[in-house]
Amino acid sequence: MSKFAVLGHGVVGSGVVELFYKNKNSILKKAGTDMDIKYILDLRDFPDSPYAEKFTKDFNDILNDDEVTVVAECMGGVEPAFTFVKSCLEKGKSVCTSNKELVAEKGDILLSIAKEKNCNFFFEASVGGAIPIIRPLHKCLAGNDITEVAGILNGTTNFILTKMYNDKMSFEDALKLAQELGYAEKDPTADVEGHDACRKICIISSLIFGKHVYPKNVFTKGISKVNLADVATADNMGYAVKLIASFKKLENGKILPAVMPMLIPFENIISKVDDVFNAVLVTGDGFDKAMFYGRGAGKLPTASAVMGDIIDAAKHKVNVFSQSWESASDDSFIECVESFTAKWYFRTAEKNISEYADGEITDANGETAFISKEMTFAQAKALEEKLSASAVIPVLA
Repeated sequence: MSKFAVLGHGVVGSGVVELFYKNKNSILKKAGTDMDIKYILDLRDFPDSPYAEKFTKDFNDILNDDEVTVVAECMGGVEPAFTFVKSCLEKGKSVCTSNKELVAEKGDILLSIAKEKNCNFFFEASVGGAIPIIRPLHKCLAGNDITEVAGILNGTTNFILTKMYNDKMSFEDALKLAQELGYAEKDPTADVEGHDACRKICIISSLIFGKHVYPKNVFTKGISKVNLADVATADNMGYAVKLIASFKKLENGKILPAVMPMLIPFENIISKVDDVFNAVLVTGDGFDKAMFYGRGAGKLPTASAVMGDIIDAAKHKVNVFSQSWESASDDSFIECVESFTAKWYFRTAEKNISEYADGEITDANGETAFISKEMTFAQAKALEEKLSASAVIPVLA
C-alpha cells in the first residue's frame, strides 16, 4: 500500500483529490500497487467534504507518518512550501509539485536533497499544466542535443491577445474579461508582465542546460504595452502577436533564455494557438522539431500532471537522476539579452525608413510600420530611440 498526502486543497489540490477518486481503479492498475490519500493539509475546514476525515491542519502529522511515502505540494508560493517540501525530502518522502515559483527559485536545492535521500522531486505540472514537457525533455528526447525551445507558456496572456486579435478588444477590456472568467487573478501582474512564463522557461532551461537558471537573470517583458493597433497591423503583415518564452544554446557555449511579446509568422503553427491553450516547440539535432500542445492551466489539467507524477513516484523506489540540474554560483553561462538577434517590428511616425526595412512597409493608424533587417536587441533599442518608435517587437524566426 502506497499512501500519499496532498498539501493544499485549493484549485489544484482539490483537483488532485477529485481526479484520484474519480479514476482510482485505473490509477491503481497503472501504479501497480494499492494507493490511497491519507492526509489533506489545509488551514480551512471542509466539514461537508466526503473526505473530511482526511483533513489536517498540522503538517507534522504528514511529516512524521512513515506510511506516507509520497507528498503532492499544491500550495503555491515559495514559503511555507519550500520548508514543507525540504522537510519531506529529508525524510525520504518523494514530492510532486505544481509550484513553478518554488521550482524556479529552489529547484536545485530540492533536487540535490532528493538525490541524497534516494527519493524524488517531480514537477511535471509546474510547466504547461497537462502538457507533458518535463518528462519528454529528460527521457524521450534525452539522446538529442536540444538547441532551442520557444513557446506559449501562459494561458492568460494568450487569451488576452486572442481577444485583441479576434474581437478587436483593447488590452484593458480583454484583461477585464479574463478576470471575469477566472483566467486572470485580481492582481494579474505575474501573468501580464511575464513573470509566470519566466519561471517556466527557467525550469526548462535548467533541465536542458544542467545548471540552475534563476528568474532574476532572465530578461522578461510582458504584454501590458502591446497596442491593439500593433495586433491589427501584424495581422495585415502576416503575423500573430504572442507572448513567447524562449531558450537558445549559442555557439559560444552560453544560453539565452528570454520572455517577450513576439510576432509569429502565420506559417508557424504556434501562431494558430489561441485562447488559454499553451504550446511548446522544441528543436533538437536528432528529431528537428517536436510540438507539445494542450491546456496549460486549470484545475483538472494541472491535477492530471500532478497525478501522473504521483503514480511515477509510487512506482520508482529510487531517485530518477536524469531529472536534475546543478546549482549555479553565478550567471556567467547566461548571455546578455543585448545579444538577442532577430528581425524586429517597428511602428513610428518617421517616414524615411526604407534603409532599415526588410520588405513591406505599411500604414498603422497614420504611422509607419515595418519589419527591420536582422539586428541585435541592443541595435533595435538604439533604432527605437532614433525613430522615436512606439513599438519594437522581435519576430520569431
